[in-house]
Amino acid sequence: MKTFAAVLAMAFVFAGVSPARAEVKTEVVEYRHGDVLLEGYLAYDAALRGKRPGILVVHEWNGHNPYVRKRAEQLARLGYVAFALDMYGKGVRAKDAKEAAALAGLYKGDRKLMRTRAAAGLDVLRNRPETDPARLAAIGYCFGGTTVLELARSGADLVSVVSFHGGLDTPTPGDARNIKGKVLALHGGDDPNVPPKQVEAFQDEMRKGGVDWQFISYGGAVHSFTNPEAGSDNSKGAAYNERADHRSWAAMKTFFAETLR
Repeated sequence: MKTFAAVLAMAFVFAGVSPARAEVKTEVVEYRHGDVLLEGYLAYDAALRGKRPGILVVHEWNGHNPYVRKRAEQLARLGYVAFALDMYGKGVRAKDAKEAAALAGLYKGDRKLMRTRAAAGLDVLRNRPETDPARLAAIGYCFGGTTVLELARSGADLVSVVSFHGGLDTPTPGDARNIKGKVLALHGGDDPNVPPKQVEAFQDEMRKGGVDWQFISYGGAVHSFTNPEAGSDNSKGAAYNERADHRSWAAMKTFFAETLR
């Protein structure tokens, strides 16, 4: 145990920070996409020196909320600069599933808007003084997973992209050839919202696009498996799965250790 503690302490030293000095700072950031005012959330470790990789975080279909901010803070504790963007507009949040479907549907039906709105958030992250603009990544949950994949398909300068239980479909699969970075899709094996045919089409798209991609399917997991607020009833199609949540986060960390080193 003492040996492990010593190794951990040395790891922090080489990262430029000690556990006692780690200091996660957060900031609400207003920015614009055209005439639309947006409100994102920045998190980073102020005790770290120098520029570090930046990770864009995209929310679920209900909008920018405490859950996505928590994920940004978790990434900051890992040493990244994390920016949780806002796709819908300042203060625009869905009050129920019907409203969430309508909000998300606007962007799913207009992939150009989805891409450019996400790119506005990426610009905020890229221009932060703490961020290394040569090491940018993006993660997204559900609707956010769809969004980061579309951002990658647009040719954005992303080293790596991670989709957590995201929709994998796109009206322009040929755009996979524009993807510059590596892709990791983390999928609920029993997700009714992302059926096998959609999975097969996504994998075929990645192959034809020459993308460096990985796909991990978690048995017994359905949609929204990373969010405790999704409940525990798989029969509803969306439910939290603690095992899949932990495994997918670990997979992301390993992926970023490879791609953002």
